[in-house]
Amino acid sequence: MTAIKDWASDDRPREKLMLKGPSTLSNSELLAILINNGTSNKSAVDLAKELLLACNNNLQRLGSLGYQEMVQLKIKGLGPAKAITIAAALELGIRRDTFEKQKTKIDSSRDIADYLKAQLQYKNNEVFVCMFLNTAHHIIHHEILSEGGIDMVMIEPRAIIKKALEYNAKSIILCHNHPSGNLKPSRSDISLTEKIKQAATLFDINVLDHIIVSNEGYYSFCDEGHI
Repeated sequence: MTAIKDWASDDRPREKLMLKGPSTLSNSELLAILINNGTSNKSAVDLAKELLLACNNNLQRLGSLGYQEMVQLKIKGLGPAKAITIAAALELGIRRDTFEKQKTKIDSSRDIADYLKAQLQYKNNEVFVCMFLNTAHHIIHHEILSEGGIDMVMIEPRAIIKKALEYNAKSIILCHNHPSGNLKPSRSDISLTEKIKQAATLFDINVLDHIIVSNEGYYSFCDEGHI
């Protein structure tokens, strides 16, 4: 095997990035820069290709892996230190995407869905998020209130109302993800929405929407006429 240092300079990932820019690198070449070095019989690019293959060459799947899951793939030469570096880089990408999509004022279901998809699409378990808004529909606060399994999350309506009162919110938007990709609300989703809506009414708090996000898109209870 020829080591990367022996490759032509414009074929080495680092040099290629400096000379031609990051957009010219393949996914495996970008990963190789993070991996930094290979083993006695595998280059960093080889390790990167092996990692991508383990994820079916799906960056979305790679983004959902924690560093421990990467280590559990048992790719020789990809230990905890390299896995942590990759996981950190992927998290930065998620945060960058989230920041770019964040709006302080909510004008439509798509505003909140785009933001949430960027934040939650790599989660392998259900996460329940609540947005707290003032009278002008500006976001005062948003918070993950509960995390569950792959197809269920538990949340008490009183926990949401307590938070809404704490932040003096005049309206709220309920949000959670479906890791399965299915956007259709379950019976429990519908029941929970109604319970929260009834509880909020007692405190003059308006439930504007309940949005479900997945890799396939989003579902808005409001847009579908269910709120």
